[in-house]
Amino acid sequence: MQRLYDFLRNHPTWVDGFWATVLLGLSLVSGQVDPEGMGTDRPLLILPVVLLLCAVVALRRRMPEKMLVLAAVVGVAQLALDVYTTPANFAMLLIVYTAAADGARWASRLALIGGLCAAPLAQIRWPATDSSLLGDIAVAVFQTVPFALAWVLGDSMRTRRAYLAQLEERAARLEKEREAQAKVAVAAERARIARELHDVVAHNVSVMVVQADGAAYVLDAAPDQAKKALETISSTGRQALAEMRRLLGVLRTGEHQESGEYVPQPDVQQIEELVEQCRGSGLPVDFRIEGTPRPLPSGVELTAYRIVQEALTNTRKHGGPNAGASVRLVYFDDGLGLLVEDDGKGAPHELYEEGGVDGQGHGLIGMRERVGMVGGTLDAGPRPGGGFRISALLPLKPAH
Repeated sequence: MQRLYDFLRNHPTWVDGFWATVLLGLSLVSGQVDPEGMGTDRPLLILPVVLLLCAVVALRRRMPEKMLVLAAVVGVAQLALDVYTTPANFAMLLIVYTAAADGARWASRLALIGGLCAAPLAQIRWPATDSSLLGDIAVAVFQTVPFALAWVLGDSMRTRRAYLAQLEERAARLEKEREAQAKVAVAAERARIARELHDVVAHNVSVMVVQADGAAYVLDAAPDQAKKALETISSTGRQALAEMRRLLGVLRTGEHQESGEYVPQPDVQQIEELVEQCRGSGLPVDFRIEGTPRPLPSGVELTAYRIVQEALTNTRKHGGPNAGASVRLVYFDDGLGLLVEDDGKGAPHELYEEGGVDGQGHGLIGMRERVGMVGGTLDAGPRPGGGFRISALLPLKPAH
């Protein structure tokens, strides 16, 4: 059935041609096309009229305006030449509907006027025998109703199609706007990440310079101390190179850089201070550390801090007055795990996707960018029983 429906929808002219053939057959078997038929003193004119009206039905959706004009001309000719109506005159109803649904505005108006005038004119031209004036008026009104309904139905179909087209256009426009906003958010977040990574690299280079100066100063007097300084320079240089690789992946030619003085970037140690600030603002936060804390790459520490910061900020804004949160840091052998949960009413998932939660970041867009920069994974979504959960795994060594 679905295949048949699709075929009929994709081949409207074939469908109209079938109904035109049906009308032609009904007109032929009605007896009025026969020269000996009743109802007219010009029987030979009936056949051309029937054929033209059937053509109107067959081509009504391909050229509705032209077929409407043809139907009007045929109708006037019937009145003028006294060619009585046949089953083919049902084409008048179909073309009125088609013109109202698919035709130009002038064609729709012409179809309405013609449909309202057709029945009264036919009643005047071929009045019923032994009928009073009120009876003729009643018959004319009764025959006008189908034309009015056909036009109303067609105009309603036109309005519905226009409304659906407007909804589709609006949905497409909103989708494009959303994609554009997401791209802007990604660009802004990458610019911020690039600035922060620049600070990290600058700090590491400064450490290398200080250690190199110290090593040169004690090279002769304390070789062991100089060796230790050189080892520090080596490890710090490798870390700076790793951060620089991430930085080069973010920076773009001509990208706008924020102005302002550079400040030290937060690390994992400051997460506890962040939790205390949230507690001071009235948000109960359970903070736990599992595993053995140890030094981490600067980029990983900065990413962990920002994820916890944005997650807790969102809990304060959208969790409700009685919401509580928990933050867990898990030190693995090869990475750092983060789990931030709250039991509040939560914010819609779309909020994370479309906008920032703290006025600076950009929700999941920013989080995913940060986690992707260090080669980690992020999972966020509603928590069973209410609230929201954000979990991340940040590897100590970025994937190549």
